Amino acid sequence: MHTLTLPLALLLFAVIIPPPLSLSSAVSSVDPYRYRYLKPLHRQSSPQEFIELAHPLPSSDPVTPSCTLTIINHSFGNTINKPPFTAPYSPPSDCPRPWSHVILGFHAKVKGEQYDRIAGLWLGGVELLRTSTAEPSESGIFWKVRKDITRYSSLLVQSNLNVTMMLENIVNNVFTGVYHVNVNLLFFKDKDVTGTVPSILSSDNFNSTLGFESDKYYHPPADLILPISNNDGEREGFWFRVESESDLNFKKIKFPRNAYRVILELYVSFHGNDEFWYLNPPNSYIEKNNLTTSRGNGFYREVLVTIDGKLVASEIPFPVIFTGGINPLFWEPVVAIGAFNLPSYDLDLTPFLGVVLDGKEHKIGIEVKDAISYWLVNANLHIWLDSGSSEVKAGSGEYHYPNLTLHTNEAFRFLDGRLDVKARRRTGYEGWVKSSLGILTTRVMRQFRFRGFLRFDKNGTHKLVQQRIKVKRQVEVRNERGILVTHVIINRRYPVEVKTVSSPGSEKDRYVLETDVNHFFREQCLIGKTRSTVYNSQISGGWMEVKDHSVLSGEANTEQSYSYRDEFGCYSRSVVASNGELISDKPTPCISAF
Repeated sequence: MHTLTLPLALLLFAVIIPPPLSLSSAVSSVDPYRYRYLKPLHRQSSPQEFIELAHPLPSSDPVTPSCTLTIINHSFGNTINKPPFTAPYSPPSDCPRPWSHVILGFHAKVKGEQYDRIAGLWLGGVELLRTSTAEPSESGIFWKVRKDITRYSSLLVQSNLNVTMMLENIVNNVFTGVYHVNVNLLFFKDKDVTGTVPSILSSDNFNSTLGFESDKYYHPPADLILPISNNDGEREGFWFRVESESDLNFKKIKFPRNAYRVILELYVSFHGNDEFWYLNPPNSYIEKNNLTTSRGNGFYREVLVTIDGKLVASEIPFPVIFTGGINPLFWEPVVAIGAFNLPSYDLDLTPFLGVVLDGKEHKIGIEVKDAISYWLVNANLHIWLDSGSSEVKAGSGEYHYPNLTLHTNEAFRFLDGRLDVKARRRTGYEGWVKSSLGILTTRVMRQFRFRGFLRFDKNGTHKLVQQRIKVKRQVEVRNERGILVTHVIINRRYPVEVKTVSSPGSEKDRYVLETDVNHFFREQCLIGKTRSTVYNSQISGGWMEVKDHSVLSGEANTEQSYSYRDEFGCYSRSVVASNGELISDKPTPCISAF
């Protein structure tokens, strides 16, 4: 069953290895592999707002949409192992298409004691949003997410669809938090936004909140969107559950014969023993030290996309840290990058139309290299159709997808030592489509470099993890005369560094974790003549004293800077949070993403 049966908050550095006996005998007697930390219940005078930094999108204030449609108003209590919430959907009758933009507004509130949870929102099996929840306080917290979903317009115009939301939660006499969720769709016409918002939000320049991929890549929106998801989604949730790298989840798709462009939008999240995949030790380390943890397989993961079993694309996911992760005190009231709006990944499959436009069904598969239990994955196929013909001709040319270059070097002596991993993959493929638009040849090139480093010192009580990921993707579309029609270049970097020191606590059954986290996302994007850059930097530090599953006390500070720039304007914001309070929030000078 594709369900989330475990909380997200699995603090890796407390669970990779048992605290050594020198810390305290009481600490060693506790099973260190079952820690799922809850932050202390703070008492505020009123509910507190949690935020994820991103550049703003229009809401009902100051910009008034043509109409607003509520699609979910539901409370998620004890929903574990139960079907997701489902409600009927039809587009608004008071502002029919065309819409210049559609914004999804997600609002949630909760109070009491509760772990963080993962959630997915689908329309007709097509995922619109993947999000996670925050850990609440006794007086309550609330937050909101805004996401531009204009790219789904061909789906939003349809009637007789179902909206589905999966949020598995446990409510009992210990975990009392119930998540109250309201989701609205805001439909805008050109007149709603022109001249009323900053230039960065003009009708030609909406973007995703995290910065992954400009929505210009989807302009105009696709004519058809097909889900690559679990067929039994309204009973189990539409995501596929990946338990190991041998799991290949697929959907059989018959492509329309007049398709001339295809982009696969991939959603992934990581949980259970692989929630902190980017911090996992190698199996050799676990075996040599006779450890019982299941969190192994090292720290390299790659999500693979196949057509009829043939590898066509891959992605190294951005390491999102959920609000219970590493040190839950870091993520109040400013959550980690992407925690409220997990990124999706766009993979252009247009060069493979020559393979799939034969009127037959083809298997679109998703797997995760070196995965352990468990990952939640699914995808959306965005397909553009030639309105001028019922059938187009297509052919596939160059296909260059070499084997992964992966170098691993490890040296461990008992609980101390190091692991160094380098990986690289460079790909290229090309195909042509003859339609009423002419003969267009699409060439897709992609390369990434991965560098990961892990070190244990002082009998495993000092840990350092560093990871560097660089991704470059290019898409070129040329006409029959060789003239460049469309050009896309996207460069991304997303490094993460985590340091942790374990020491004895104030009593025998407690211990202290001191942790520093540096987390960044940088993107430079060129689509046609439009350039944009995103720089998102987050630095956290602090300590916490732990007993069993609970954080008893601690101190934490998080500083974050967010900057977005394009030829229309610039948005920049910097915040500082300390011990659960937002102590600084101000605009800052814009800086380049690279």
